[in-house]
Amino acid sequence: QVQLVESGGGLVQAGGSLRLSCTASGIIIRINTMSWHRQAPGKQRELVAALTFGGSTNYADSVKGRFTISRDNGKNTVNLQMDSLKPEDTGVYYCNVEGVLPERNFGLWGQGTQVTVSS
Repeated sequence: QVQLVESGGGLVQAGGSLRLSCTASGIIIRINTMSWHRQAPGKQRELVAALTFGGSTNYADSVKGRFTISRDNGKNTVNLQMDSLKPEDTGVYYCNVEGVLPERNFGLWGQGTQVTVSS
C-alpha cells in the first residue's frame, strides 16, 4: 500500500514564494516519475512540472524560470519551489507518483493542496 501526503499550500501575494512537498510512503521498489499538476477553477488539470528517475525535468511553459522541481531520494519526497508567483498560478496542486511495488506497478495522486495568489 502506497500513500502520498502533500503539504505547503497557502495564500501568498503576487511575487511571493511557496514550497510544496509530497512524500510517498510504503514498500516501494522504485519511483519512476514524480510530478506536480494543478487545476484552476473551471479548467482542466494540467502538468506543472515532472521529474524522472533519471533526473530529467519537464516544466510547463508558463512556469519555466519560476518553479523548480526537486527530489529527496532518501525520503521519497518531491518538492516544488514556486517563486515569483502570479495570480494565474492559483489552483489546487496535486502530486502524482508512478513507480514499482514488489508485486505491481503503481500510480497515485495526492489529495491536493490549495495555492492562492492574490494580486
